Amino acid sequence: MAELPSIVDIAEASRRSGLAVDPSELHGALCGWLSGGGENTGNWPAKVLADDGLPAPEPGGPLDELRKASASQLDDRGFGFELLLPEVEDSLDDRAEALFDWCRGFLGGFGLAAGARPPLSEEAEEALHDLARLAQAAPESSGDDEDEHALAEIEEFVRVAVLLLHGDCVLGPRHRQSLN
Repeated sequence: MAELPSIVDIAEASRRSGLAVDPSELHGALCGWLSGGGENTGNWPAKVLADDGLPAPEPGGPLDELRKASASQLDDRGFGFELLLPEVEDSLDDRAEALFDWCRGFLGGFGLAAGARPPLSEEAEEALHDLARLAQAAPESSGDDEDEHALAEIEEFVRVAVLLLHGDCVLGPRHRQSLN
């Protein structure tokens, strides 16, 4: 399965491209775009960030690899989808903030691609509402093992919610098309 580029490489490539967005939020926006049925295209930052003035990433560069790996992971039947987040060595608050940023990015990209009324199952509708609540959250940790466990559970929830939304908006319609 395709591996995501490192968060450091994405941060550097984003800076060079003039993208004023955190790597986790950028990945969330890309995944939201793809999960909402947005086109898997080489000039994805312009689409995902709704700015036609943004340059297309260099082919084979970190941002291009991020797109390819993300699309591949979302389509993977083995649930190998990963979130681009800071490493475990970073502070719990930094990792929580990055997760909430990821959710904010996801909602923006998903909304752009899926529109106001995407065809969602009841479970996916609920997952989307939960992601919206997470996007509004702010970290408040005491830094103990309980907080660490809670963050891991939230990350897993986000992963599954994204796969559910991608399934409803992309895989379901694709499967129905192949049956016709």
